[in-house]
Amino acid sequence: MSHHIVAFDNVSFSYPDGTEALRSVSFRITHGESVGIVGANGSGKSTLLMHTNGYLLPHAGTITIGDFQLDKKTRQEIRKKVGLIFQNPDDQLFMPTVFDDVAFGPLNLGLSPERVSETVQEALETVGCSALRDKPPHHLSGGQKSAVAIASVIAMQPDILVMDEPASHLDPKSRRALINLLRHFHHTKIIASHDLDLILDVCRRCIIIKEGRVVADGRTEEILSDSQLLEENNLELPLSLQKRGLPPGGTMDEISKLHHLLGHWAEHNIEHAKTYEDWSKKAGDLGKKELAGVLRKIAEETMAMDSRFKEALELCR
Repeated sequence: MSHHIVAFDNVSFSYPDGTEALRSVSFRITHGESVGIVGANGSGKSTLLMHTNGYLLPHAGTITIGDFQLDKKTRQEIRKKVGLIFQNPDDQLFMPTVFDDVAFGPLNLGLSPERVSETVQEALETVGCSALRDKPPHHLSGGQKSAVAIASVIAMQPDILVMDEPASHLDPKSRRALINLLRHFHHTKIIASHDLDLILDVCRRCIIIKEGRVVADGRTEEILSDSQLLEENNLELPLSLQKRGLPPGGTMDEISKLHHLLGHWAEHNIEHAKTYEDWSKKAGDLGKKELAGVLRKIAEETMAMDSRFKEALELCR
C-alpha cells in the first residue's frame, strides 16, 4: 500500500541559528511497520518527526509520504495521512470540551455533523475516554490528556501515526494502557521516545539517531540489547534488560541475548492475555457475541503460551 509509505532520501535540515539538526538522513518505512526512533537529547528525533507531515520542510533531499513528495503544495494533503501527536498534550488540546477537541479534525475534513459525532465517539471509546467527552481538557489528568490527544488524531483516521515521547506525562498504569492501545493500532507507527522499554514492547524496528544522522537501523531486539552500541550513542539498555544483568560491552552471545528477550516477552504475556479478556467482555457487552468468543479464545491461547515461554527459557540455559 503506497499510501502508507514514509521515505526519507538524504534529508538535511538546519535551524536559523545554524544548528544542523538532520544530516543526510535516509530510511524507508512500509505499510504496517512499527518503528522506534531513539537517541540522546538534541540528536534530531523531534525534528525528524516534524518533517513527516510538513511542519518542517527539508533544506536538502526529498521526503515521500504515500504517493506525494513533501513540499509546500502537498503538505496539506499529507497531513490527512499523517497524524502527529506532540510530546506535550497541552499543545494539542485547546477547545472548551474533550468532544470539541476530538471533533475539530473531522469537522475540518468536511464530515457531516452526524458522522463527526460517530467518529468522536468511536475514537474516545478506542482510548477508553468516553466518559470524558463533556469535560474541559484542563480538568483532566496527564494520562487522560494524552489519551484524548491520541483520540483527536485517531478521529482523523490517519494512515500513519507519529508520536513524540508519548509516555512522558503518564503514570505506570496509563503507560501500560498506552502500550496496549498502540499494539492494537495496525497501521504504520513511528514513535520517538527515551522510554526504551516502550519501544521494545511496541516497535519491531528501531532507528538510532546521533547528531542528526542515522547510525543504526534494524530489529528492535537486536538494537536495544547491544549495550556497546547504545553506550556509543549516549543511551542505556532498557530497564527490563538491565534487571536481567546483561554483560557490559555488547559481548553477549546470541543464545544469551535470546534468553534475556524471552524473559522480557514472558513478563508481558499474561498482561496481553488480560487485555484480550477485557476486550472480549467489552465486545460481549456491545452485543458482539461472536467477536467476544474469538477474543476469549485468543486470551486463552495467549495464557497457554506462558508454559512455552518457561520451556524456552529453560532450553536457553
